[in-house]
Amino acid sequence: MSSAIERAVSFHWLRATSTSRCSIAQASVDGEHYLVRYFSLIRRTNAQFRDLLRSTGATVPVGIVVIDTFCLHALDVPRELSVPAYGFFPCGAAALAIHLQLPSIQEKNRASFAELGDTPLELTGVPPLPASHVSQLMLLYPAESKVCEGFTNICKSIAEYDAVMVNTFESLESRAAGALRKDSTGLLPAGHVLPPMYCVGPLVKRGDGGTTAASRGSTGNPTAASCSSASEARRQEQLREIAAGLENSGHRFLWVVQAPRRIDHPNTFLDPPIDPDLDALLPKGFLERTSGRGVVVKLWAPQGDVLRHRATGAFVTHCGWNSVLEGIAAGVPMLCWPLYAEQMMNKVVMVEEMGVAVEMVGWQRGGLVAAEEVEAKVRLVMESEAGGKVRARVTEHMAAAALAWAHDGASRAAFARFLSYAEIRRRR
Repeated sequence: MSSAIERAVSFHWLRATSTSRCSIAQASVDGEHYLVRYFSLIRRTNAQFRDLLRSTGATVPVGIVVIDTFCLHALDVPRELSVPAYGFFPCGAAALAIHLQLPSIQEKNRASFAELGDTPLELTGVPPLPASHVSQLMLLYPAESKVCEGFTNICKSIAEYDAVMVNTFESLESRAAGALRKDSTGLLPAGHVLPPMYCVGPLVKRGDGGTTAASRGSTGNPTAASCSSASEARRQEQLREIAAGLENSGHRFLWVVQAPRRIDHPNTFLDPPIDPDLDALLPKGFLERTSGRGVVVKLWAPQGDVLRHRATGAFVTHCGWNSVLEGIAAGVPMLCWPLYAEQMMNKVVMVEEMGVAVEMVGWQRGGLVAAEEVEAKVRLVMESEAGGKVRARVTEHMAAAALAWAHDGASRAAFARFLSYAEIRRRR
């Protein structure tokens, strides 16, 4: 953050009570889904949020409030104080379009999403989406559960903001972005009006000097694959398959490894990561055999820096939106291995519309991704003509991402329109 911005921005931390501080972590002990505790935590924080807006407004009137759209119940406070409220949707336009439509689809279909299986859902603004690719919350929990009810309310509340900013750029998701324009139909039930939507991304951290198409191409063909197994390798068996696939691919690699986690409860991912015993987890002799071309890192690596390195030629990702944008901004083709949240939705768009990725096969329904699949997909991206097309496509999007916030860029212009819209509403 520049010094000029630091002088212009003040941070106010809402003090956590002793109850709220341990609330989400305690969910694992109590057996309650962590999201139920999260919803409750946001609601309990509203009193402090209200006091902050009132005290700030006593000296300088609060003109606008911007809220992460996943902070269910926080919208109640600006509404109570008659302050314009704007949403920030941290994922992409396609995921937003899907989220807006899920409540209506759920109400219309007698069968649950889980019962529909891979039946394609015909949705506005996105390719046909298998029902199995909607949020896990709607697959694993009944509609009347607190978890599913809370998630559905999040989806419904998005349309209640005065406007919404989306972390994407127009050319990356032109179909979904077009569907989100205010005059579009089909996203909301009849009689409901979609608020203005502004594509203001990609909001990703820039590295020192960044990466450009020219610098990436100046060293010839990339030679390394980056693979993270922070959460997909919940079983030692899966870790061994990844290891064999990377070894047999013949390519250089960087692999971030965490110890397998328990999978008997959704809250276990809140547990702190365990330092992995690589000798016990990985195939015997793997580290020695790959020492000349592979690097295995425990727990964590600076993903953005790795992706921006000009030698990185492929990225195995869970398709979390921040990672997708980092991969695109760095110009790195991706191999999709989604797990939860909106990751399956992102995968569909990444492969079928953006053309920046290929899908790993075997992850569906908690299945095993075989070593042969890991090897084949790494080779496809790194060696084949099809992989070259993916690389060319992601390079195009990388250039567009760099221009989005440049002078007269689409996202810069969209943000300017948002500010103008917010100023007009503030003066009313």
